[in-house]
Amino acid sequence: MRTEPEQSLDEVDRQILAELQADGRMTNVELARRVGLSAPPCLRRVRRLEEEGIIRGYHADLDPVALGYEITFFALVGLESQKEAVLATFEGAVREWPEVRECHMIRGGGDFLLRLVARDTAHENALTSRLTAAPEVARVQTLQTIRTAKDEAGVPVS
Repeated sequence: MRTEPEQSLDEVDRQILAELQADGRMTNVELARRVGLSAPPCLRRVRRLEEEGIIRGYHADLDPVALGYEITFFALVGLESQKEAVLATFEGAVREWPEVRECHMIRGGGDFLLRLVARDTAHENALTSRLTAAPEVARVQTLQTIRTAKDEAGVPVS
């Protein structure tokens, strides 16, 4: 896994990352054409970026509504304690929930911020109840998404 800062990436690496982040399904031949390399050195660079952990994987961007998840909401969760065992127990529990799409330990205002999806209001309420019933949870504040103006995966590649 990569530990040093991104300074070791050259411009071609950055172009490869930007292209793959925009379209992870393109062929290596197409990627090589876009970044101005022949296919073999392009593939070697992609494999190196994967091995170094800069490219963590590839996925399809699915439409949640088309799959029956009408609601996206966030939960700001405060725990009873910040002891490592309590934090780890909570993280392990929510990692098992398929509806929890993101779990971030945060500072300021709570301990964790979760992004969840729900089929409908009843499902959202059930998930909220399940969160509040967890033994290590002291408080939960939920925020339902009305609309999303931007939903972009990854990070800026300059």
